[in-house]
Amino acid sequence: MAGTLTRPRNGKLIAGVCAALATGFGLPKWLVRIGFIIFGLVGIGELVYIILWIVLPKESY
Repeated sequence: MAGTLTRPRNGKLIAGVCAALATGFGLPKWLVRIGFIIFGLVGIGELVYIILWIVLPKESY
């Protein structure tokens, strides 16, 4: 199911935003999570994460 941006029900740490982005763009989850940590230190990561948490739909079965 690569290519769709939906938050997974399994394989997530908090809300599944990083897992959704990693699956959608074909990147490793750890790389996306490190990116959010770096952007969080800069000051915009938390805001982007919360917005994506609200905007991205949860995976349906």
